[in-house]
Amino acid sequence: MRIKNIEIGLGEVKRIDVNIAKLPSHTPIDIPITIARGKKPGPVLLLMGGLHGDEINGIEIVRRIIEKDLHIPSKGTVICIPILNIYGFIHFTRYVPDGKDINRSFPGNKNGSLASRVAHFMMKDIIPQIDYGVDFHTGGADRTNYPQIRCMYNDSVNAELADAFCAPFTMHSAYRSKSLRQSAAKLGKKILVYEAGESSRFDEHAIQLGIDGTIRLMNHLGMSKRKVSKPKYKNQFIRKSSWIRAQVSGIFQSEVNQGDRVTKKQTVGYITDPFGDYKKSIKSPSDGFVIGLNNDPILHQGDAVMHIGVV
Repeated sequence: MRIKNIEIGLGEVKRIDVNIAKLPSHTPIDIPITIARGKKPGPVLLLMGGLHGDEINGIEIVRRIIEKDLHIPSKGTVICIPILNIYGFIHFTRYVPDGKDINRSFPGNKNGSLASRVAHFMMKDIIPQIDYGVDFHTGGADRTNYPQIRCMYNDSVNAELADAFCAPFTMHSAYRSKSLRQSAAKLGKKILVYEAGESSRFDEHAIQLGIDGTIRLMNHLGMSKRKVSKPKYKNQFIRKSSWIRAQVSGIFQSEVNQGDRVTKKQTVGYITDPFGDYKKSIKSPSDGFVIGLNNDPILHQGDAVMHIGVV
């Protein structure tokens, strides 16, 4: 395998730093990539976090996998990119400095915006070399996601990979225009998106489930035979989902926790005004599970409050 003119042979583990650009101060911005190859050829798996720079749970998942040598396969190759969006990471934001979202900039352009250049590097140097991938994300804008895999579940290979990862929830998710997942799929590459936790905050439960799921996936692909704890939950397939939105502005108080099962017309929270004039109940539109929750108590009319997944 060769990345940026650096060769990685069977049985080798190497870290390379790929220069993307420079800050205005001329400080170079490099993307560290760790490649671990087994002694036998086999599948190539990408583990990537930090496509959005403030989504640190995914960064921590990949970091711990490297730290504990869990990325070293007996067969095949694992490419680890803990932080793709270095700019966003050092500025505590999901975006790059020009405000663009890398995950809406694929397949990229080597002469385009900064986001487009990062996307172009991925599509030119990394994605053509992989077979499968896990892209680790969290909820954004004060919203938390209960651990879940998102993929095109009507694709039999994606379904098989998602079942092997075995997150608490698996959701069928259509491709988004100009996303990494869509562009990789056009090259025949299968990428799962793991959504868990909230941006800029560690969620130990989400991190551990992400690590365990990755080990199960590697075992399923024949890349390793590591012991991993058996899930204490049943993987639930989400066939459709919808966000409950605030009908009035005010202060939100939830009556349920993320991951909870809810029933149709169940009161799942309240919106009150700061002055004691009203208290409006929020009811679930259907039977299902709470797979996403807004942690910001201050709501405007129309804001997303709670994500309900129907199994």
